[in-house]
Parts: sequence; structure tokens; C-alpha cells
Amino acid sequence: MLNISLDQIQALQAVVEAGGYERAAEQLHRSQSSVSYQVSKLQQQIGLPLLRIEGRRAVLTEQGKVVLKQAQQLLHEKQRLTELVESLKQDWEPVIRLVVDTAFPARLLMQALQVFAPASRGSRVQLTEAVLSGASDALLAGEADLAICAQPPPGFLGEEIIHLDFVAVAHPAHALHQLKRELTAADLEKELQVIIRDSGVKNKMDVGWLGAEHQWSVSKMETAVAAISHGLGFGWLPEYMIKEEAVSSLLKPLPLREGAHFTGHLQLVFGKPDYPGPASRQLAACIRNTVQAGVY
Repeated sequence: MLNISLDQIQALQAVVEAGGYERAAEQLHRSQSSVSYQVSKLQQQIGLPLLRIEGRRAVLTEQGKVVLKQAQQLLHEKQRLTELVESLKQDWEPVIRLVVDTAFPARLLMQALQVFAPASRGSRVQLTEAVLSGASDALLAGEADLAICAQPPPGFLGEEIIHLDFVAVAHPAHALHQLKRELTAADLEKELQVIIRDSGVKNKMDVGWLGAEHQWSVSKMETAVAAISHGLGFGWLPEYMIKEEAVSSLLKPLPLREGAHFTGHLQLVFGKPDYPGPASRQLAACIRNTVQAGVY
């Protein structure tokens, strides 16, 4: 079994990058004999020539190229481990439990996560999607380090992160549009309404007009969009969703006398209000900045 050390790998890499043992020793702040010994010992253990001399430069053999490529992964993992340990010493969370209301624009969320990834220091994001009171329930249960929710539960403070306009819509061929006049609540009562089912269990919320005699409930905003755009009913959807090219011709606002629009507000809430972790704060900043600069 090979017993290769990271010092040996670092010595080999330095010799290749510097082109020789003398400069490699200078880069590593070691003696030339020490670097030469590490590389020599590595070649003996592997049993293959890893370097050859061309002129005054030390270059990798074909076998050396393969070995160093794999060995560099070990150096990278060592660096990641070192950064992770230092982060943990600073209370940097190894895992961030992020719970997000499905009304929040997915495009903005992915952009924020893309910005956060290179600054995450190895922290893993566990993303959970929730509907209505679901994110609040997660906060109460201690299952969220950071949440985007409609209403923070008692004991939690939030900051408004975004407001969303909801619009009553149906397929252009839907019976409600065929009336070709201003619609009333009585007209809606005769038709099937598609609603988003609350994923919470403690304090369920009703959002939008829910007086239709016939209702179908779905668990995701995207499913509601698909159902309504296929003519299965009417419902209130975020305005940014009905503007998307894929469904813009399949969803038409309903000419309601009242209640055609309403505005929903989403808030950014820390799971530990008094002492949020540095990784959670960093992710919150990424989300906040992305929303301020984003188009959705």
C-alpha cells in the first residue's frame, strides 16, 4: 500500500511549476536537498519515473502527468478541509437549511445561490420549498436557518425582501372569458378554481378568493400554472409567471369587477434571530442583493 504524503505531492508540483529543484525550494521555503529527497522518495514508492530533465528544466514524464493530475485533487481537498476547519472555528455553519416559499421567483433564487457558492467555504445548502405557512412552520420547528416566507411566526422578525402582484387568470378559451363582460363573484362560483395547497400544518393560511364551490388544489405554483394554462380552471398567479414566454399566450387576466389583483409580500427571516450564523448572513446578503438588482 502506497504511503504518499502531501509534502511529496507539493514538492513534485513545485518542481514542475518552477522548472527545477532550486526555484522550487525557494517557493516552498525549504532546502533544495529536502525538495529533492521528497520527489525522489515519491518516485521510489510509486516505482515509476515521474520527472525527466530537458535542458535545464525538470518536466513530467507521461506517467508523471497522470500521477500529478490525480495528486492535485488531494491537494485541493486538503485546502478545502483546511478552509472548512477554519470556518468552523469561526462558527461558520457546515449546513444551511434554507426554506423558501414557492411564490419566490426561482430565477432570482438560483442567481443568489450561484453568487453564494464560491463564498460558501464548503457550507452545504439544504433547500426546501414551502407554500404559505409552511416556511413559518419550519421556523417554529427549528428546521430552518434562513427562510423566505409570507408571514414570520411569533417570536421572529423579518425584513420584506420582495412584493409580488397576483393576477386572476384563465385560459383564453375558458368559459369565463367567453362571457365577454365584467365578471362578478357569482360568475366565479360556477367555475373550477385551482388553488395552491398550504404545506404548513399549524397555522394554515388562505390567500386569494377561495369561495368557488369547485376547487382543485395543487402543491406547487408551477403545477397551478400548468393546470390553468391547460384550461382546467381559473386562479390567482404571480404576475411574473404569466409574463413568461412559455405561458404568456395561454393565460389571460380575468376582467373582474373587484379582486382581479392583490399584492403579496415575502420576508427574509433568520431561524436564530438573536445570533444568525455567518454563513446564513452571507447567504441572506446574496439573496437581498440579487433581488435588488434582479429582473423577474
